[in-house]
Amino acid sequence: MSTSMSASVAETTPVPAPRTLRWRVVDIVVAAVLGVAIGLVFWGWNIIGGAWFGAADALTPGFGGIAVGIWLIGGVIGGLVIRKPGAALVVEVIAAIISMLIGNVWGVSTVLSGLVQGLGAELIFALFLYRRFGVVVAALSGIGAAVAAWIFEMFYGSSPNILKSIEFNAIYLGALVISGALLAGVVGWLLVRALASTGALSRFASGREARQEV
Repeated sequence: MSTSMSASVAETTPVPAPRTLRWRVVDIVVAAVLGVAIGLVFWGWNIIGGAWFGAADALTPGFGGIAVGIWLIGGVIGGLVIRKPGAALVVEVIAAIISMLIGNVWGVSTVLSGLVQGLGAELIFALFLYRRFGVVVAALSGIGAAVAAWIFEMFYGSSPNILKSIEFNAIYLGALVISGALLAGVVGWLLVRALASTGALSRFASGREARQEV
């Protein structure tokens, strides 16, 4: 290949934008949109998941945690889409605020739970230095949120779980971890992939990756 041809190819080949962890305006807007949308999902899940939680807990005390995963999904999706420090926390908290404002039986504690769960999910993305966003990391993020929720409920409220039996707390933790990994992690990852395939995430790395794989 001649020097002139090589120069021509170099000029026409797109250069990937340098990776940055700084938030852009579009990141803020999308975090808000995702938070509101997931908050509406939380509101719907308050009925469905609440019934499932009660039925599972009646079957085996502590097993109700198997229904909690959807309430943890905000942090996973936020982290997978925006891929910036704080994204998982921000989306989960916004979703919790929306759920509270629409109305539920938990009130302000919804926001406190969202804060703790968002931090749990955020920690996993931080451990991977915001560089890995596959299904395994998504599942681990869901587990991080689940463990954080377990710790929070162990000590918070008028009837904290620390007053309950070791057996209950062990079963509850196991159920939360499974639910966090599957309903928050794997389902969250699949939802982001589906959204990216529509082109809606073209301004994000997650959207560009989906186009490259097609």
